[in-house]
Amino acid sequence: MKAGPMGIASLRRLTRRSEFLRAARGDRAGRPNIAVQAIASAQPLAGIGFTVSKKVGNAPQRNRVKRRLRAAAGACAEYFLPQHDYVLVGRREALTASFGDLVADLEKLIARVGTTSSTRHPSSGRRKKGQ
Repeated sequence: MKAGPMGIASLRRLTRRSEFLRAARGDRAGRPNIAVQAIASAQPLAGIGFTVSKKVGNAPQRNRVKRRLRAAAGACAEYFLPQHDYVLVGRREALTASFGDLVADLEKLIARVGTTSSTRHPSSGRRKKGQ
């Protein structure tokens, strides 16, 4: 991926299912066209993953939403906190929203999930029964 000095290339990609499930246990914030899930991580770079469910539409529509989310994440790369993992969840409204609206919503959502206390301290995972 080619990007500027603070573009999406400076972000670590989440690829494993376990990383997505871990982020789902963190903080969440949503707007009509996008939702963000975030959790603290031990990795130095911010991690980012993208997901779009089949409810959004057929494969070309889902791929278009993912491309738009990747572009918006590149535009907002400087707002992602280091040592955090983020999952961007595309919604159907992201197909018709203007790119400016997508970027503005993403900036607001990153700020919202970054201000809560549970994202500031890395979690070692779930607690075992009896602890």
